[in-house]
Amino acid sequence: MKIKIFGNIGLKILSVFLAMFLWFFVTYRGQSEISVDMPIEFKNAPKGLEILKQNIKTVSLNISGQERILKGLKAGDVRVIIDLSDAKKGETTYYIGKNNVAVHKSIKVLRVEPTSIRIVLDESISKTVPVKAHIIGVPETGYKIRSVVVSPSLVAVEGTKTEVSRISVLRTEPLEITGIDADIDQNVRLITGGKNIRTDISEVRVKVDIERIRK
Repeated sequence: MKIKIFGNIGLKILSVFLAMFLWFFVTYRGQSEISVDMPIEFKNAPKGLEILKQNIKTVSLNISGQERILKGLKAGDVRVIIDLSDAKKGETTYYIGKNNVAVHKSIKVLRVEPTSIRIVLDESISKTVPVKAHIIGVPETGYKIRSVVVSPSLVAVEGTKTEVSRISVLRTEPLEITGIDADIDQNVRLITGGKNIRTDISEVRVKVDIERIRK
């Protein structure tokens, strides 16, 4: 008996093609691609140094994966991390690649943009500065401010040497006293002026004593 090895060759090729198609369909079914903007995180900054400036805050990522996984992404599931363990004072350029992106193993990173970041590191220092209440407006006619007391009157600030050295006083958010005829005693937030500094407390107590003008 002769066995026809090459019999029905067309049917066999078609069967292989269908098998490959089914494998591809099952494997990639539900695959999707999205673009996300993620903040840049830093780790392992040398002691005594911190970031003074950086030219970008976020990067744009193109990622792909199962649609259900992408739809369920939460904060922290995708992270862009720069290792500063070898950083020195001054300006340095770090390149950002797929190896800087921490994602679930089932997610593939397709594109990272931009691919570099420039940062400036400076010494970290702290000092204590006085706090001044920002009072706006005037009391009711016939009344005046007798005293303004801020507690605590001194606050510790910490940050880069460049920025902390410029600070001689911290002010509070505006405290409106227009038309009042009685004392005010309340907590008011501190203003850092958008600078990259930290304070040991976020608000102070401001007491404004009001008295009647004697004629």
